[in-house]
Amino acid sequence: MQVVVLGTGSADGWPNAWCRCRSCEWARAAGKIRATTSVLIDGQLLIDCGPDTALAADRCGIGLAEVTTMLITHAHSDHLAPEALLARSWAAPDRSLRIIGPPTAIEICRPWIGPDDRVSFTVVVPGDVITLDGDREGTTVRVLAAAHDVGTDELTADAVLYYLTDRDGLRLVHAADTGPLPDETITALRDSALDLLLLEETFGTRTGHGTGHHDLTTFPRDLARLREVGAITSNTDVIAVHLSHYNPPAPELEQILGEWNVRVVDDGTLLNIGDHHGARALRTSPSRTLIVGGARSGKSHAAERLLAAEPVVRYVATSGSRVDDSEWVARVALHQQRRPATWTTHETTDLIGILTSHETSPLLIDCLSLWLAAQLDSADMWGTESATPARNHALGIVDDAIDSLVAALRTTSLRVVLVSNEVGSGVVPEHESGRLFRDLLGILNTRVGAECDDVTLVVAGRSLRL
Repeated sequence: MQVVVLGTGSADGWPNAWCRCRSCEWARAAGKIRATTSVLIDGQLLIDCGPDTALAADRCGIGLAEVTTMLITHAHSDHLAPEALLARSWAAPDRSLRIIGPPTAIEICRPWIGPDDRVSFTVVVPGDVITLDGDREGTTVRVLAAAHDVGTDELTADAVLYYLTDRDGLRLVHAADTGPLPDETITALRDSALDLLLLEETFGTRTGHGTGHHDLTTFPRDLARLREVGAITSNTDVIAVHLSHYNPPAPELEQILGEWNVRVVDDGTLLNIGDHHGARALRTSPSRTLIVGGARSGKSHAAERLLAAEPVVRYVATSGSRVDDSEWVARVALHQQRRPATWTTHETTDLIGILTSHETSPLLIDCLSLWLAAQLDSADMWGTESATPARNHALGIVDDAIDSLVAALRTTSLRVVLVSNEVGSGVVPEHESGRLFRDLLGILNTRVGAECDDVTLVVAGRSLRL
């Protein structure tokens, strides 16, 4: 199966011609111009036909003359520009074309069909299954529910998604537009082991938009749900489409999505489905990441984002309960609210036990600085004077704890993300205890970093991979 991604942009494309935001200015300078999302399969089956789809096909050097089947997801103008059917009637009225779509989209198409056009319509709703004939004989189209109803907009009330299986058993899902997928759609995709998933990610860093679209918070959660039911496997090529300028510039977006094994491709990209050389396999080997940063730098958010597409995560909080500290309780509540419901929380400083347990789900350890403070307390470090046998004994206990943690991290088979504070870049602490803690945390971070595959420094909310 050959799939040409004719367009990968949202309704206003990317860049938006009227916008001068950082994302749009980067796209213009880089020449990365994205048309509205549509795909062409084997030159014959077109999914969505927006206002620039025909031009995009011509720029790819293939045109649309061989198209015999058109699938329309919904009636929004960026997915359905019915005037294209008029242009088609001027050139190829004698060629058969079957248009499949929800009721609203079909009704919008009808006035654009000439009396001599060989065009037929098939109205579909979620749950329908259609077997194509002719050039696409043996291809099955399953109609899935979308979550694109935006209130009073009648054009999206009957939006659908499409799940295609060709005669060779290759499976593709085209999911644009939709917000968080309905449960019935997740159920319909159970054990589907898709070869290609085109999943919309419209709003990027803009959350709270209240529309039937994904953003960088809801997008990974749906990835996790699809992985959990076996729809996404290590062989699934996942590509983000329907991209808008609410996303960061493409290099930054590619870095974020890459952590979730998702790709961003240019308009006009040819995908040979069944050849998985282009797909990025899911992590199957040990992978350890250390994220360091200052206070309120965004390091915890960056760590959570790394694992956001995992179905299940064990969140290890090393802070303890502190029920008498109302400000701390509020901080903890804020962290808990933004974590997916499928994550479990373990309040413990027994990191060696966690790392060597028989459970296999990924770990997010937040944070090493609080773990170190607990080790210092346990060793009664603060009850000793410097340069005394008691202090040296306490330091030995802490060193042993660090050795044990590093050894457990070195041998674990788990996916682990660790968070720690970077405290060595500011002024020298006034008190001896502060200087000791700073030095020990620097040593801990250095030793843990040496065992990790990736180390990331977070500054002002920006992640710098070291």
